[in-house]
Amino acid sequence: MIKLRNKIISFLYQKTFKKLAFRADPEDVHDNIINFGKFLGSNFLTRGLVSLFFNYKNTTLEQKILGINFSNPIGLSAGFDKNAELTKILPEVGFGFAELGSITGEPCEGNPKPRLWRLPKSKSLVVYYGLKNDGAEAISKRLANKKFKIPMVISIAKTNCKKTVDVNAGIEDYLKAYQAFDNIGAYYTINISCPNAFGGEPFSDPEKLELLLEKIIKLPKTKPIFIKLSPDLSENNIDQIIDLAIKYNIDGFICSNLTKKRENKNIIDKDVPEVGGISGKVVESLANDLISYIYKKTNGQKIIIGVGGVFTAEDAYKKIKMGASLIQIITGMIFNGPGTISDINLGLVKLLEKDGYKNISEAIGQNNKK
Repeated sequence: MIKLRNKIISFLYQKTFKKLAFRADPEDVHDNIINFGKFLGSNFLTRGLVSLFFNYKNTTLEQKILGINFSNPIGLSAGFDKNAELTKILPEVGFGFAELGSITGEPCEGNPKPRLWRLPKSKSLVVYYGLKNDGAEAISKRLANKKFKIPMVISIAKTNCKKTVDVNAGIEDYLKAYQAFDNIGAYYTINISCPNAFGGEPFSDPEKLELLLEKIIKLPKTKPIFIKLSPDLSENNIDQIIDLAIKYNIDGFICSNLTKKRENKNIIDKDVPEVGGISGKVVESLANDLISYIYKKTNGQKIIIGVGGVFTAEDAYKKIKMGASLIQIITGMIFNGPGTISDINLGLVKLLEKDGYKNISEAIGQNNKK
């Protein structure tokens, strides 16, 4: 029944909503979806209806990681719910967790429009938002004292402005966001890899990152901490960041953020904006390589969350067998519809059964253990 339900929903999405949506401005569509999602999450009737159409549960997919319970491994990546407005509806769509933001120390309007484009042939997006969000104070106030059905994660970044280009100012900005969510969220993601902020990605430099981690580690550690990495880093750079993660007891990595590189064989579309980072199928192999590299380098001792180009259960399973314990999506959902979450989870159960695994945790890193 679930499989039939998903097929019907996918057919309707592809033949109706997607055709209309892909003719409109991408940012306008995104804003409208956020508003509609807020409405759907506003009362128990609409939440229940959404759950009926999209949710799927199976104990094979349940995991406890770093003391956090995940009902399934598919989460929403940071960059979609920028202002943490969808926390009530995301569980009903079927997500096992969701990453909010990225949230910066100060409110940020982001980069000038246009700042979001589709690459339909490449099954990717070009994103140039520049960390648009309401800022740590406003968002933490909105989330204070709320209870969540699934783990909600706080992704923090430095404010996109000239002031935070200065290393010390940038660190203070991170710390402001970090401290604003002391008692909110299941874990932190420190986003050091946004490709669209003023001054680039200074904290991908190991020396600057260590200055930031030295400050963070002095604060009370109320929850696990992950670092979100760029897929464009050199192996030497990655090695140094891994060393810092071990030194400062960082719990894991998000692999990966958007790619800035245009010389990518997976870019099929002819017209590609010069600005912005690229998501989806264009970044998939880069993210997979990063997952595999870090898993082997750390002997599986750090938790890895895989993101980039996940459209199907097979895409997600590949990342899991390379070493990812959890998976995040956005672009796959935009191209294939909100039923994608259920489709992937249902497909994962079948793939696990085929390989003889009783729980998804048994599959993690298997391709790198041989």
